[in-house]
Amino acid sequence: MPATGKHRRKKSGPLSRGILAAGAGGAVLALPLIGATGAHAAEPASPAAKSAAVTRSAPAAVAKDSPKTYTVVSGDNLAKIATAKKIKGGWQKLYKDNRDVIGDNPGLIVPGMKLTLGAKASGTAGKPTAATHAQAETKPATKAAPAAEKAAASESTASGWAAPVENPTVTTQYHVAGASWASGYHTGSDFQAASGTSVRSIGPGTVVSAGWSGAYGNEIVIQHSDGMYSQYAHLSSLEVSAGQTVTGGQQIGLSGTTGNSTGPHLHFEVRTGPSYGSDVDPIAYLRSHGVSI
Repeated sequence: MPATGKHRRKKSGPLSRGILAAGAGGAVLALPLIGATGAHAAEPASPAAKSAAVTRSAPAAVAKDSPKTYTVVSGDNLAKIATAKKIKGGWQKLYKDNRDVIGDNPGLIVPGMKLTLGAKASGTAGKPTAATHAQAETKPATKAAPAAEKAAASESTASGWAAPVENPTVTTQYHVAGASWASGYHTGSDFQAASGTSVRSIGPGTVVSAGWSGAYGNEIVIQHSDGMYSQYAHLSSLEVSAGQTVTGGQQIGLSGTTGNSTGPHLHFEVRTGPSYGSDVDPIAYLRSHGVSI
């Protein structure tokens, strides 16, 4: 039979927030319950309840602190991954966070490569968080951040991806129909470019051909790291040759009006193969690599 006698409340001692509850089986110390009052404050928390409380709270902390990873597959590029994974800061942020894995060329990622998504922004495991540092460190860190972003922007122009001409203006869009073209439509995008304007490789790759090509006049075709090809036509001069390796933003020639051309401009194509007839939307391709057009 359980004891039915009344229990006297002991005076508050060092364990002022605990409650001692006695029963027939002896005395147990109930854990303090913040804000609990009356009879509910005296109910002891069982070991199972304590374990459940810990289990409920632990995953949230782990999920918040643990960065996610992504394994590169064939056909991937940083812009495509950043868009799919909704990376704030785009491919530039993704590259900055994984430069130690990717190396100096953001256009050269290979299948099987593991990229960290958002690790630098939230802090990595085992390292102190921003909250543990003194507030005095905030200003130096803020100054360092713009410097790093400026450097990253410079690198993207030198070795990442870029428009084929500076300050690009498209004068004839891709797939415009007309009898002027053998295919019945425009197979590339024409950029405004006076004769002698610098023409740049849009990304890292290898020159497949550089020379005369009939209606295209002087042209250059480059194969890029993702297997796609870019073509630059009607050039007045060529500055690269077949087999040469180029970087994004590198000058490869000067614009002109050679071949079947009505005036100075750059005819630019992106293809799935090196030859005519395998064209895709060149502006969409540039944008997929983070180039603003």
